[in-house]
Amino acid sequence: MVDLITNTSGIDGSPLVVTFQVMLVNRFDGGKFLERYRGKKIMFVGDSISNNMWQSLTCMLHVAVPESNYISTTLTKHLSVFSFPEYEASIMWLKNGFLVDVIHDKERGRILKLDSITSGHMWKGVDVLIFNTYHWWTHTGESQTWVYFQVGDKIIKDMDHMEAYKIGLTTWSKWIDSNIDPSKTTVLFQGIAAVHSEGESCLGQTQPEQGPMPPYPGVDIVKSVLSNMRNPVYLLDTTLLTQLRIDGHPSIYTGRGTSYEDCSHWCLAGVPDTWNEILYATLLGN
Repeated sequence: MVDLITNTSGIDGSPLVVTFQVMLVNRFDGGKFLERYRGKKIMFVGDSISNNMWQSLTCMLHVAVPESNYISTTLTKHLSVFSFPEYEASIMWLKNGFLVDVIHDKERGRILKLDSITSGHMWKGVDVLIFNTYHWWTHTGESQTWVYFQVGDKIIKDMDHMEAYKIGLTTWSKWIDSNIDPSKTTVLFQGIAAVHSEGESCLGQTQPEQGPMPPYPGVDIVKSVLSNMRNPVYLLDTTLLTQLRIDGHPSIYTGRGTSYEDCSHWCLAGVPDTWNEILYATLLGN
């Protein structure tokens, strides 16, 4: 059973958050999924965690219909497409770690524009959109991929990263409300996947964690932003699931040697398959 959040309007027109549960009674059926989305386009938009989920779904669908031909292409530097010609269905991943704009300024370097989205045209005309953004916002030091924030004409050197995340996510939410027709496009937010790079390492872990977990940074921001949207956006609330799965990471087995320990991405087959079980229940259950 999984909790999902959607946003509808109350009697007085004010936002109303509805929490409901989807029971995974019907297990993932790739053939049924492809039949339901025959002739449709499904797009994941986000960072490498979004890529994790996209790869998982394409594998699960291929395994379900192994005799059906598929085409896997990289159309641009940032857009990958896995299609099933028999079903005229396309499963896409568009790499976009922040959703809002990042520009290259010759004098200042990379600037993260918190109130600007110019790449949204690539999200239009798609039947199902699954967005994800979080991990890049938490980076600091050498892993930080920007130098300045910008809001309007104001250039900001230092800002609390979670405050910036909230502003950026709110910009995305307003773009969705203004540009997406919910009668034609289903929009979901992938949610925040936990990392295990602090505290107890994921190296050598073979069993999930047990018991309750502490609140995870960013989750309340996501739920707050979604609850204030006019259009319905479904949250795949998988944070607790991933907090428990300290055993699900590639660790040192990424092909990059033992000096690199990956405790943020996920093994396949593995945890992302469960995300797609939830995605299946959400899409085919509604």
